[in-house]
Amino acid sequence: MKLLMHTCCAPCSVYCIDSLRAEGIEPTIYWYNPNIHPYMEYKMRRDTLVEYAKSINVNAIFEEEYGLDEFCKNVIQDLPNRCANYCYKVRMEQTAKYAKEHGYDTITTTLLVSPYQKHEELVTICEEIANKYGLKFLYRDFRIGFREGQAKARKLGLYMQKYCGCIFSEEDRYLRHNKK
Repeated sequence: MKLLMHTCCAPCSVYCIDSLRAEGIEPTIYWYNPNIHPYMEYKMRRDTLVEYAKSINVNAIFEEEYGLDEFCKNVIQDLPNRCANYCYKVRMEQTAKYAKEHGYDTITTTLLVSPYQKHEELVTICEEIANKYGLKFLYRDFRIGFREGQAKARKLGLYMQKYCGCIFSEEDRYLRHNKK
């Protein structure tokens, strides 16, 4: 198996990479996240992943696309469904295209580690896109290791973001906090 793993950030990748390696699977991580805003947040997450990848000697590919304009154009009409209707699809579609063009036969994503993602919708999207490109989708319910991965990320001193990535998820974070 030649696995390309879409990677949203270093903290979410910790458990995913560790558990795959424990199975004897060596992933190549793939950064493509045009949904992350503002730019300094995008840069901080990317740079943290660059350093983490070097520190654990994992092959990493970084596709640079800070896509604020395109993101806003594609989600503004349906903000409540932006994750499934745009964010998951655009990232996994690009991952699958890259995989197909560069000889990978399997894809997965670190988004599967987060209990905050729409897990079942994400799995369906990944399966559909993998099939579209003639790839396999490696499904693992990484959520069981979310807390373990986050604790290890903190211990390693990795930058720990406070929201999923888009400007609307940041707003949601503050709105939830203010309601408490």
